[in-house]
Amino acid sequence: MPVATVPGFALEESGERTILRLTGDWTVMTIHLLDEDLAGLKHDHTVLLDVSGLTRIDTAGAFLIDRTLRAAPEGSGLTGTNDVARNLIDQVHAVSDPTPPAKAVDHGFVALLERTGRGFVGVMSEIFQTLAFLGETIVTTLRLVMQPWKLRWTSIVAVMEEAGLDAMPIIAFLSFFVGMVVAYIGATTLRDFDLEIYTVELIGYSMLREFGVVLTGIVLAGRTNSSFTAQIGTMKMRQEIDAMQTLGLKPMDILVAPRIIALLLMTPALTFVATLAGIAGGVVVGWSSLDINPGVFLDRLRNAVPLEHFWVGLSKAPVFGFVVTLIACRQGLNVGGSVQSLGNATTTSVVQGLFAVIVLDAIFAILYMELGI
Repeated sequence: MPVATVPGFALEESGERTILRLTGDWTVMTIHLLDEDLAGLKHDHTVLLDVSGLTRIDTAGAFLIDRTLRAAPEGSGLTGTNDVARNLIDQVHAVSDPTPPAKAVDHGFVALLERTGRGFVGVMSEIFQTLAFLGETIVTTLRLVMQPWKLRWTSIVAVMEEAGLDAMPIIAFLSFFVGMVVAYIGATTLRDFDLEIYTVELIGYSMLREFGVVLTGIVLAGRTNSSFTAQIGTMKMRQEIDAMQTLGLKPMDILVAPRIIALLLMTPALTFVATLAGIAGGVVVGWSSLDINPGVFLDRLRNAVPLEHFWVGLSKAPVFGFVVTLIACRQGLNVGGSVQSLGNATTTSVVQGLFAVIVLDAIFAILYMELGI
């Protein structure tokens, strides 16, 4: 095996032209000796790289020479009679893609308008795509409901257990302590007016109309949303959805519709449990801090708070469940082939789910207020 020759270079200044004579072996095993020295060269005039003194060269050495040429002033080039080296350097130059310099960030008013416009277009595109997916989901779900023998009941029951029964303990636990907090706030505030007994009405109205269903929606947006998006997104990454389509199966029928139907059925049940748990928290506070007997508490709650408030809260539950599931499935189907896209889709799904629950609750509050309910 021949002994490697140490690479080297020499500068020769000649008027307004500089000749850089290259010698030795420019290979992957030797170029590390010259990398820093070549990167530190500064040229004021055109440079000719004489390659006639090269003994051996590979693509690593050709890349280093090409990088030196790119850093040299315009008009620089190769010289010398070493055709093998020149051809290899030309080939490396043809496929090299140097990183362009980073564009300076424009903080001007025009750039602000441009960013604002791009953001607005992105929001409108997201809304349009969500509405298109909403229409496709509604059509698919109604078609399957009208043909129940085509429904995948095993998938529906499995989702009802995973997203419904398994979520019930955390929803009840959370609602119980929120009911206690509301009762404590009410008792502390109303004590100054000797009206602690009205804590019962406060608990009734807040848990029946708002907190029960909102807490259910928030838990679903944080727990079920991420789960659905991760499940469908992982199937998309593994190309299982493409395999379904190859077999003639529709992802909307198999993945989306069962989850929609399951959450439409389970969200009212979860809301009912959350409401009961919140009232139980109020009963505990009333008994321990206000000396209100649980029997008196429940009797006053039944007489002072109309039952229609319970139905007002329960009427929001299917809408929250539908929207949360819709967002989760859409983001899951939008996942690309990378783990990063799966993480981004999961984050987006949770954020959009929480945003949708709060906005829809505000819309329902305004609507019911206008209707006098």
